[in-house]
Amino acid sequence: MQEKVLSGKKNGMAVMILTIVLYLIATVGAIVGGMMMDEGVAAGLALLIVCVVYLCLGWIVIPGLKVLGPQEALVLTLFGKYVGTLKGEGFYFVNPFCTAVNPAAKTKLGQSGDVKQVAAPTVNANGSVSVEMVNKKLSLKVMTLNNSRQKVNDCLGNPVEIGIAVMWRVVDTAKAVFNVDNYKEYLSLQCDSALRNIVRIYPYDVAPGIDTTGDGLADDGSLRGSSEIVASRIRDEIQSRVDDAGIEIVEARITNLAYAPEIAAVMLQRQQASAIIDARKMIVDGAVGMVEMALERLEKGGTVELDDERKAAMVSNLLVVLCGNRDAQPIVNSGSLY
Repeated sequence: MQEKVLSGKKNGMAVMILTIVLYLIATVGAIVGGMMMDEGVAAGLALLIVCVVYLCLGWIVIPGLKVLGPQEALVLTLFGKYVGTLKGEGFYFVNPFCTAVNPAAKTKLGQSGDVKQVAAPTVNANGSVSVEMVNKKLSLKVMTLNNSRQKVNDCLGNPVEIGIAVMWRVVDTAKAVFNVDNYKEYLSLQCDSALRNIVRIYPYDVAPGIDTTGDGLADDGSLRGSSEIVASRIRDEIQSRVDDAGIEIVEARITNLAYAPEIAAVMLQRQQASAIIDARKMIVDGAVGMVEMALERLEKGGTVELDDERKAAMVSNLLVVLCGNRDAQPIVNSGSLY
């Protein structure tokens, strides 16, 4: 299905003015015809019949008047056949028997949930029925889809909760309306599927021996450290799935990323242990460097001469002081070491 844009239809104002003028003329003609009949003029009956018929049927052109705002479109069919799409702001006049089609008119993509359907007509307490008007126009603006968070297993099998925000817009109205049943629901489901396919390729954190690019070589890709690359791959994956629906994916961004609650506490302990080990390594490296520097300066300056046993004792004491978790409690030795 190829989109066909209807041009040269912005004559709605002229048709509306002409219709109003003809209604005024028909009203005056009906009055004049009635007066002529009272006076016995035969033409009065014919004039009256013509004017009354127009007053009864002249409204048929009114449904052909269409008003569109900026970044709006209207897909039209005539007795089931696609005739074209109105695009751009303006006041249009089309065949009055044309019908606007938008299967997703009652579907709203919320910012905090999946697809939401507009409520059906409700009966009020006083017995009146309230019905929400359905707008058949298609919006061509950039819109945001923020699906609910999903629980997905990463490449290591760890359950991860992740959510994305997708910026999208309709670029081909004919494909959006006729190629899929409901293009908004279709987009939402394809976003969920593409998200799962990409997330299961990456680990949450950098892990050894993991190939995330498919080139057969291990790399440092991860959900937490390569969010821009992951988002770009998610966007490309969604785009490849929604081309047939006439939708363009402008951007995709990760809005939420965390371990699932059942393993979050364990993973936190793992991260804390890793951080403690890294900190201890840094402290030990620094302490060894400081001890080496102290021994070198003492020997170079000739301040004191230490044999191997005294050096070992001094190194032990310095490492205890520098690597300890608490402040050192010095002990003064008033006697000899031997």
